[in-house]
Amino acid sequence: MTLSATLAGSAPRKVFNIVDGKQTEAADGRVIDAIGPSDGAVIAYMPRSGASDIDKAVAAARKAFEEGPWSRMTATERGRLLVKIGEAILAHHDELSLLESIDTGKPARQGKADITATARYFEFYGTAADKVHGETIPFLNGYTVAVVRDPHGVTGHIVPWNYPAQIFGRSVAASLACGNTCVVKPAEDACLSLLRISELALEVGFPPGVLNILSGLGEEAGAALSSHRGIDFVSFTGSPEVGTLIQTAAAKNHIGCTLELGGKSPQIVFADADFDAAVPTLVNAIVQNGGQTCSAGSRMLVERAAYDELVSRVADRFRTVRVGTWDMDLDCGPMINAGQKSRVEGFVARARAEGVPVIAEGQLAPNLPPGGFYVAPTLFGPVPRSNALAQDEVFGPVLSAIPFDDEADAVRLANGTDFGLVAGVWSRDAKRSMRVARAMRCGQVFVNGYGAGGGIELPFGGVKKSGHGREKGFEALYEFSASKTVVINHG
Repeated sequence: MTLSATLAGSAPRKVFNIVDGKQTEAADGRVIDAIGPSDGAVIAYMPRSGASDIDKAVAAARKAFEEGPWSRMTATERGRLLVKIGEAILAHHDELSLLESIDTGKPARQGKADITATARYFEFYGTAADKVHGETIPFLNGYTVAVVRDPHGVTGHIVPWNYPAQIFGRSVAASLACGNTCVVKPAEDACLSLLRISELALEVGFPPGVLNILSGLGEEAGAALSSHRGIDFVSFTGSPEVGTLIQTAAAKNHIGCTLELGGKSPQIVFADADFDAAVPTLVNAIVQNGGQTCSAGSRMLVERAAYDELVSRVADRFRTVRVGTWDMDLDCGPMINAGQKSRVEGFVARARAEGVPVIAEGQLAPNLPPGGFYVAPTLFGPVPRSNALAQDEVFGPVLSAIPFDDEADAVRLANGTDFGLVAGVWSRDAKRSMRVARAMRCGQVFVNGYGAGGGIELPFGGVKKSGHGREKGFEALYEFSASKTVVINHG
């Protein structure tokens, strides 16, 4: 029986880790309730893995890397297996997208888009596996110097709950393409699609131990994985606070890590921008996935001369945003859990108490399940530059409108937070757009647009409090491998 038994209308049942090619429970038999955010109901029971379970998974991954068939496969053979996973994901698209939406609460069409993007990650890195080329370096006469790239070994992946399938694909597929073996700990709030994909990996022929996935709590299984002496590299997406713990644990073992830790991304709108094109994108960039997106465009910075007009148009559209259950397939779903709902509501309540004006709110659909974790999308403005709404990551559908005076002021304002992940620039002036884009302190800048359908091919990551290292695109293959210099004296 597969995870498809956890689909809508089915009674909750137990699901399992995949370790060394086998379904396993936690060593002590403990479980975690998987809660559906749309109604707060239990949809499955997952293993509450602990340190001993992580030990077994790391040992299996080490054996597969050092002794098993994985280490003897050519890059082309590895790539073909990755492509097969992508094909299997597409073949099970309906099942996986349903799991993703029920588990996270995101609208059905967003769940479908996420699974499509996940398949694309495996396709992209599968076809790139045999194209990670080395180089030669001119050196002394009688010498040939080659620089080759080797896998790290066993990589640990701690995956968040907001885009579990996509972020699994972008880190795990790149790591496997380079020849590593993987141990994955998804967030306890959203595991189901990943556990099912791990079953599909075995079905298409992945050797045991190459891909191991264990559910569990962050402070137990996640901490055990990030600090494990058998891990050679760590990939983490999550909060800056937990990122600090991950980086500290990695440093104690003298291994590298990539950290993607969120953002407070600005959308800079100049008075000459195409408002018809900008407005729907500005709204979608904060309400997509309920604003629970690291790259959410949570700050709308508007040139003062156009502030009233642009904000009025955004407000009109904001009032049409609708929030509902995943199967209503509206603009927004619920927050992932009660804690996140409380967090977002706290930001909104404090801003109201501080006198920050509310410009517009979205609408909750009637007759929503009472156990669901719903909040109304809210547009504030003008937001003071020092206010928490202008500085801190809310991670919910809350948009802050902030006026600026000129180009220099826009750049100062955009760069004026601890974060630096993504930025958007809206202007018909190509020279100004390029100047501002170059001045942004962040990992990605979009001009007259925002986001790019998953952006699988586009290197992604942050600076400052948003983390370091790059995922997505070809550059991720360099993160998940290390260069080796070979010096040959042939006379």
